[in-house]
Amino acid sequence: MKGFKFTYFLVFCLMLSFSLNAQSRFGSNDTLLVQFIIYNGDTLPYAQLDRVLVIGHMSRAQRDASRKWTRLRNAVYVTYPYAKKAAVIINDVALNLNKIKDKGERKKYLSTREKELKKEFTEPLTNLSVYQGKILMKLINRETNNTCYELIKEYRGGFSAQFWQTLAWFFGSSLKQEYLPYSDDAEMEVIVHEVARMYGHAS
Repeated sequence: MKGFKFTYFLVFCLMLSFSLNAQSRFGSNDTLLVQFIIYNGDTLPYAQLDRVLVIGHMSRAQRDASRKWTRLRNAVYVTYPYAKKAAVIINDVALNLNKIKDKGERKKYLSTREKELKKEFTEPLTNLSVYQGKILMKLINRETNNTCYELIKEYRGGFSAQFWQTLAWFFGSSLKQEYLPYSDDAEMEVIVHEVARMYGHAS
């Protein structure tokens, strides 16, 4: 019985010693308050790191790609409003021509609408570069589902269309070029949506 009491006393002393040692190692400042988030039911410490600015130098290929993108973006910004306006007139002409059966009346109507187009677009379009002209023709195809060649042939005749196609070829362009939003013109399509939002147009 005495041995049991002594053993109990020894265990008590060891526990007391451990408790005193623990208190000597950990003080009131050992508990730190930190921000936290709850993620998937777990409470995790959270800290927001300072921003780090990383500056790198573009390669020649990256600079060329950036210049190409900027040139395309500027051309779309300049020509998209013209393409949109032209499409409204061209689509309206096509709609009204379906109602006019008399050849003379059709010719008279086309002459009137052609004057309207010239008045609206002659001055601003003469200030476009060859590159901007190419972009405009693509955008007209996008908005009307017709190439410029098809439009000229329909309203001005095959000879006139062939003449203007030959002239465009000399300037490294083509009236027959199509708009391909899912392949060749994918980058342009992204810019078109950007410009359309800016002008408040449906793209």
